[in-house]
Amino acid sequence: MKTNLSNLMNIVVEEERKFSAYGYELKEYAYNTSTQELDGTVNIIEDYKEDFTKDFEEYKKTQEKITKIKSMIFQKNNTFKLPDGRTIQEALVDNTNLRKMKNLYNYLLSQKSVKKRVTEVNNSYFECKTINFDINQIREEYEILEKKIQDTDFEISKLNSIEFEIDI
Repeated sequence: MKTNLSNLMNIVVEEERKFSAYGYELKEYAYNTSTQELDGTVNIIEDYKEDFTKDFEEYKKTQEKITKIKSMIFQKNNTFKLPDGRTIQEALVDNTNLRKMKNLYNYLLSQKSVKKRVTEVNNSYFECKTINFDINQIREEYEILEKKIQDTDFEISKLNSIEFEIDI
């Protein structure tokens, strides 16, 4: 089958949805329901033996398929390289950390110096909290981070669309 990483990630999402559904159904099919009369006669109300067996096999096959596809994605993420030499996996880790940094920069950019008046019994004064960094420098670095993240995401998306052969 000819595919790409984007398609494989979509397949994994669908297979994980099916995996979850099978797990839920298996919990429902785990018991058969019957009544037993005082004379010993048994009346089967709900018999889920076949349903359980069929879904249990599908559940195991789906898990194996998910593992196989995720292994292929992992292998390709560690094989395909961005123009700067990083693998997709390295770039994903970098972008995760850069997004964390971006969140901190965003917080710092929202900070302002504060001056508030404090009045005590026989004393009044101003408590001043002044930011101790250059907000313009943080803003510039924030914009650089944003561009670097976007550029890396774009390069990853290009690599995710490279087609290759796989047997699922």
